[in-house]
Order: sequence, then structure tokens, then C-alpha cells
Amino acid sequence: MLFLDWVILVTKNLMIDILRLQFVVKKLDRRLLDLGATPIVERGLGDDQHPSGYEAALDPWMLSLWNMLNTINYKYFPSGPDFLIPYENLIAQPKIRIMYHDIDKVDSQLSTGSDLNHIELQIERARKMSAVKYSLDKNRPDCILKLVKNQPLTKSSSKDKEVHHFEFEFVSSTIEYEVGDVLEILPSQNPAAVDAFLLRCNLDPEAFITVHPLETENQLLDTQVPIKLKTFVELTMDVASASPRRYFFEVMSMFATAEHEKERLQYFVSPEGRDDLYQYNQRERRTVLEVLEDFPSVQMPFEWLVQLVPPLKTRAFSISSSPSVHPNQVHLTVSVVLWTTPFKRNRAGLCSSWLAKLDPEQRVHVPVWFQKGSLRPPPPSLPLILVGPGTGCAPFRGFIEERAIQSLIGSTAPVMFFFGCRNEDNDFLYKEFWLSHSQNNGVLSEAKGGGFYVAFSRDQPQKVYVQHKMREHSHKVWNFLSEGAAIYVAGSSTKMPSDVLLAFEEIISKESGLPQESAVRWLRALEKAGKYHVEAWS
Repeated sequence: MLFLDWVILVTKNLMIDILRLQFVVKKLDRRLLDLGATPIVERGLGDDQHPSGYEAALDPWMLSLWNMLNTINYKYFPSGPDFLIPYENLIAQPKIRIMYHDIDKVDSQLSTGSDLNHIELQIERARKMSAVKYSLDKNRPDCILKLVKNQPLTKSSSKDKEVHHFEFEFVSSTIEYEVGDVLEILPSQNPAAVDAFLLRCNLDPEAFITVHPLETENQLLDTQVPIKLKTFVELTMDVASASPRRYFFEVMSMFATAEHEKERLQYFVSPEGRDDLYQYNQRERRTVLEVLEDFPSVQMPFEWLVQLVPPLKTRAFSISSSPSVHPNQVHLTVSVVLWTTPFKRNRAGLCSSWLAKLDPEQRVHVPVWFQKGSLRPPPPSLPLILVGPGTGCAPFRGFIEERAIQSLIGSTAPVMFFFGCRNEDNDFLYKEFWLSHSQNNGVLSEAKGGGFYVAFSRDQPQKVYVQHKMREHSHKVWNFLSEGAAIYVAGSSTKMPSDVLLAFEEIISKESGLPQESAVRWLRALEKAGKYHVEAWS
């Protein structure tokens, strides 16, 4: 996919999946019209990325359909088009079954291996039984890492931004990785929140369970190795971070014994209550635990909870180290996610806030998976233009480490790096590292043909971003591109990638004398040649 197309898709979030599905509907609609069919209502198209889910479009469309059918023939709806079928008749049974096991029979099947092997086995067993089906290579972690360093990179006075540098060592097994790769971490949930969830749902944390699809044959039920109920919840169910979907509230209404709670839940899932549900749930990012505590009369069976509680997901981070420099380690650069909801509730990202609180002295072990990133390692002979504001600098720290090692054993091409942050004093991430490589014939030094340029956006009345620094050095950027340089961009997926792309278009047009349309085609050709790479995250 070309980068320009990618920028459009980022702005539309995940709309591509929706459009693929809607293409079939539109094609069928056109074919029926071609055959002479007459629509009785306007075609309806849903959007699962809408804050209220696909029901935001489905509910009013269904209402218009019922009303039209009733107009055509009132016998379709003897009780009127507004007749409601009780929720209990609409909602199916849970799709899973849970079996409880005698602890004496379970003991012999539990792992007797090392602690690290036991951690990996527990995660694998839990994820295999989860209502969410992972690919086979995602069930068991690639390895377990030990945290050896947790260093704040921003000053404590910087209230609106907190970034940490983490260093991990391989302890269970060593995985080969390259610069530009990505590390996925399975975060630990707050133990107090897990205990509160178990207590609220009247669940026995010490029970041993296995989880099976409802249609599983009886002879296959004994193939799973039981796991503690509390461990299963800790490893697979996000009870205190993610918000539930609308269907969760529908099922809750079935089990509400207090009439006012049942009425409120049924209102939330009605077309009239959709906006209020969005305000209550999504905008406030209420967690499963908070929702259950707001409706104390609801006692949902564990089968429903396992099926409907959002899964505990891994979080992906760009690796910020070179294995050539740190052969037994992996480094990460993590920004702690903090925000305030419209009703002034303080929220924090599950994984980033958990990592920030970890103490290396406590021998913390972290389950991880390694993945190939979108920033492929460049050969030492390739000139580079790197653009990485904020934590977008993370993968480029590894790139610079790698090229510095390569320069010791042979010739290397020059590197330009454009970095951006808010303030020089508060969040100039890895300041000493970048400056050391931009001086004394380092790989970023002008003596080596490179350059290191920083945009401090808030240190002057007029905001300055990386694209402004790029335009300041447009002649050098154009010289790099003329000599076959590759472009690597990393950081926030909001406006930055498109702003950087526009800056490149303007630079090429200005320095080459070409019209901007030709500059766009020039960059498309660069992307086709595998020389324009982007890694962006929300």
C-alpha cells in the first residue's frame, strides 16, 4: 500500500474493513435495482467504529423498515410495529461452558517445572481457553524478560507527559531480533481490582476450571488442563481497564433483580438511550468492574462474563535498542497514557501505568512476544532521513546504535535525524545520547555528512514542529534524497505523518523546481521502491 493511501486510511481509522463488507451490500443493491426491484426503504449501511457501534445506524433503519412493512400490510404486525419481544426471548444462551474440577485430581497435572516455565504454561493454558481465539503462536509467550532498569526520561515537574526508559534481560530463552522490531507485552492487572471483581461476582478465586465451547463433545472435555479461576481472570479478562460493549448491558438487563436497574439497562440498549449509553460508558471509559458496581442487583453467570468481558490484550512497543550493542537485552521507550474524562475522572493506560510503577529490585518477570515492525533495518550503505518526534524516536535509538557499531568496522552512509518535543528542559528524550552521536565524528555529526535537528514546540511563542525544521534544512534534505536516501517516520498517528509528508512534497517541489503534483508522484515512487517507511500509533 502506498504511503499516501495509508495516510487517508489512518484518518478514517478502521473504515477499510467496513467498506469491504459494505461493498457486497452495495453491489447486491445495484444488481436488484438493475433487475427491476423497487426499494421499500433506503439502503442502510452500518459502522462498527461508530462510538455507539453498528446499532447507531441499524436501530433507526430497522424502525423505518418495520413502519414501512406495517404500512404495506398491517397483518405483518398484528400488535403494531412498536411491539417489543422480551429480552429473554431475543438473547441467546452463552456460547461457552465452564467445568469445575476437584482440586485433588488437578494437582498431579500442574506444572512441576521452573517458575518461568510455569508462567509460560499458565498463560498458554488460559489463552487457549479464552473466549477470544488467538493464533497458535500467540498463546504461549516467546519468552519471559526480567526488568533490570526503569528510568524516567521526563522531569517530574512535567505533569502532562511522563516517559520512561526500560531495560529487560532475557531469562527464560533468548530471542533474536532486529532494529525496527516490535515487542508485545501482556500487562498485569491491578490485584485489588481483580479481587474486587471476583468478590462482586461471587466467584471462588481458588476454584479450578476449564472453559470449553458449548458444542464441545463430552469426550473432549477432559483434554484441557484445569487452571485457577483467579488466574484465568487475571490473564484473559480485562476487568478494570476496557469498557464493555452494548451487548454486555443487554445481557445484564436479563439478570437485574431491582426494577429500576432493569429499566435503566433496557433504556441504555434502546434506540432512545443509545446516546446516553455512549456518554455513560464510552466517553467515561467505564470499566467492567465499575459498570457492575453501578448495578448491584445484577448477578451474571460466569459463563456470560467470560464471553462478554473484553479480552486482556497485549500492548505493542517499538524496540529502542540494537541487539548488536545489547546482545542480552531489549530496551523500550514508553509514554505513560494519562487522561481525564468529561466528568473529571482520572484514567491511565493499563500497560504503560503498570510498567511505570515496576521496581527492578522486585525481580519482575514480563511475558512478551516479538513481532516484525514496519521499519525494516537499513543496510549501512543507505543514507537515512529519520523523523521521530516524542517517543517516535524509540526505534531510531536502535538504528543509531546499530549504525555506530557498523561504522567501527566499515564505511557507513550519513544520517539526518529530526526530533521534536515540547521543552528542552522537560522532555528532551535521550538528550545525551543524540548529542554524543552528533559530535566528534559520530554517525549524526555534520563531519560525517549527517545532522541532528530538534524542534522544541513550546519553548517560544510560535510553535515549532519537526516539519518546520525539515523546511529549514530543505536543501540538505533534497541532497540526501537525490543521493538515494530512505525516509523513516515514526510517532503519533494523528497529524504528524501527513504533516511530514506534506513537508517532503514542498521540499522536493521547491528544491527541484517541479510542480507539487510531480513531487507527490516522486514520493509515491520512493514508497514503491521500499524507501518510505512509516510506523505510527495512536
